[in-house]
Amino acid sequence: MAPPTAKGEAYEAIWPGLEAGVPKPLMPYSPAIRAGGWLFVAGTIASDFKTGLAPEVKAAVAANPYLAEELELQGRYVLRNLFNTMKWSGVDPQRDMVRIWQWMVSDRPTPEDFARGDHWTGVEMENYLRARREFFGDRVVASSALGVRELLCRGTQVEVDMICIDDGGQNVEVGAPPGVPAAGGEHVAATRRGDWVFLSAESPIDWSDGALRPSHLGEPSQLARQAWTNPYFWWGAPVEKQLDYVLEKLSKVADAAGSSLGNAVKAEVYIGHPRDFAAMDRAWRRWFPKDPPARVVIPYMGMGARGSRVEVALTLLANGAKTTRRTIETADAPRGLGHEPQAIHAGKFLFFSTQMAFDSSGALAPGSVRNPEFPWYNSPGQAQMRYMMKNIAAICAAAGTSVENITRRVCFHSDFQWFAESIAEWASWFPNDKPASTTIRLGGPFVVPGANTLLDLIAYVPPK
Repeated sequence: MAPPTAKGEAYEAIWPGLEAGVPKPLMPYSPAIRAGGWLFVAGTIASDFKTGLAPEVKAAVAANPYLAEELELQGRYVLRNLFNTMKWSGVDPQRDMVRIWQWMVSDRPTPEDFARGDHWTGVEMENYLRARREFFGDRVVASSALGVRELLCRGTQVEVDMICIDDGGQNVEVGAPPGVPAAGGEHVAATRRGDWVFLSAESPIDWSDGALRPSHLGEPSQLARQAWTNPYFWWGAPVEKQLDYVLEKLSKVADAAGSSLGNAVKAEVYIGHPRDFAAMDRAWRRWFPKDPPARVVIPYMGMGARGSRVEVALTLLANGAKTTRRTIETADAPRGLGHEPQAIHAGKFLFFSTQMAFDSSGALAPGSVRNPEFPWYNSPGQAQMRYMMKNIAAICAAAGTSVENITRRVCFHSDFQWFAESIAEWASWFPNDKPASTTIRLGGPFVVPGANTLLDLIAYVPPK
């Protein structure tokens, strides 16, 4: 297959293939989707999609497992394929990437860890970062790195997906402003590209010394003063207080990048135990009293430091942006969970809030689980995906687009037993090109008891 030659606005699937050294995926998704000047690159794991874990990784580990770190080997394989996919697509990997997600497999936190509020993964990120430097240098764009329980190929330890903007422009890197300690992980605090601002995931950690308290840099807020004078301030503290501090930091980063929290169009909120949702939502309502951004809340996420119970990443519009934003609500789909709209339409894209099989009361939708008296009837994975897709179609229609214009999907399962029937139903909604996709198993049930699948989606909205 020849490389794509046109870089128009239309929705287009990108298939680099073996000519570019990129294995063809087994499941129904496109390696990348170009639409509206953006490139959405699907989640990539260290597999050849024929034998399982990539042969070069298996061979190196089998020869001598003490000569190299396996996470570094897998990271190198994954990032090389992503790098080649971007090059094949006609974008500059080091100039045009604006956002990267890294999903790290770990058997921690355990269910007991989550129950007591210890959400640390224990993953040695340096082993992965060594591989990433080979392709993207010492600092990358706005970033998230979260712990998950399992990926779709046995033995794989990391999955990475990303967004690039192919507009001929340049990224503006924004470092941590005064009062916000620079986080670990070798990424910028924010990436600005034209009208768009992408903020890295922030946690309630003071990265200057790794403690759960704000930095001594700059003039501290009242919240910071409390934490600074009491080193145990966060331990056992509600998620509400941690989120207050996280959003305080993100507000400063947004300001340094030429934006504000009021310009947010999409939020990714990572929590530990589902019971943390209510406290998170209370703080969220204070910070976004009116017209909140689209929001996806994902539980059972492993985090980068002990004691951290919430992380947040934001996508915003810059101050004075020509791109406009509007809230999408339709009576043909359930209300959002908590203080979130069904979706936000900004420019050429539609950013969805959490999609699960819930009704407007937040309860599991009827018909989404098996009747215990008829345990061999019904396919809950298929039923829940079909229910979600009908809602997603209604939200798309309200925004002036369609399901077939979905560009990026991240699918979280409570258990991979639901994967096969769920993906079959998903694929049936896309007779032509399938969206770029990432699929992950989390370590426990979702905020909606009985739900088996959670979707995080972006769709292209063609100009009229």
